Amino acid sequence: ALLWPAPQAQMWRLLTLLCVAFAAAEDFRVEFTVKNQEGEDSFVVKVHESWAPIGAARFKELVEANFYDDTRFFRVIPSFMVQFGLNGDPAVSTEWRSKTIKDEPVKESNKPGYITFAKTGAPNSRTTQLFINYVDNGRLDGMGFAPFGEVEGDGMKVVKKIFNCGEKPNQGLIQSQGNAYLDKDFPNLSQIITARVVQEIKDEP
Repeated sequence: ALLWPAPQAQMWRLLTLLCVAFAAAEDFRVEFTVKNQEGEDSFVVKVHESWAPIGAARFKELVEANFYDDTRFFRVIPSFMVQFGLNGDPAVSTEWRSKTIKDEPVKESNKPGYITFAKTGAPNSRTTQLFINYVDNGRLDGMGFAPFGEVEGDGMKVVKKIFNCGEKPNQGLIQSQGNAYLDKDFPNLSQIITARVVQEIKDEP
């Protein structure tokens, strides 16, 4: 009987740690408030932690740091996807550029409305840039692009209103000059006003 207290205490500590880890890994929703040529609107992304845990955690970290506030959709290809995730402040972009995250298995295909981290051809190169698939881009699955969430409901109607700037904005200049460059040379770009976690999902399957 004298042996029970220590193992029980260890068991409870383990259970507590597991509960904390589970809570930290729950799905959540993020609301993007955006401004385009028609005015303000919004769409919601539901994040599925199980699809890509590393990507989901980085996305939440960025949202909670207000990283995407006052940023622009700078690459828009209606037959492909819409890309964003470069901060309007060059100093902030520089800070995050070195904070890469590891690659992870692609569990879900890049279907229309699914959101995914952009990356280079190099391993473990994901940082802050994201794209939302406009069409079925399943060909990206084998290249390591792992979706971690999806635009909910009629949200894609809003996403498809994002100003089509093609690939004209220069990403190097965005990183070095931020919104000053974009607002001067591309004043019609759609903007993200805010991105906020609006719901932790605990009870849904």
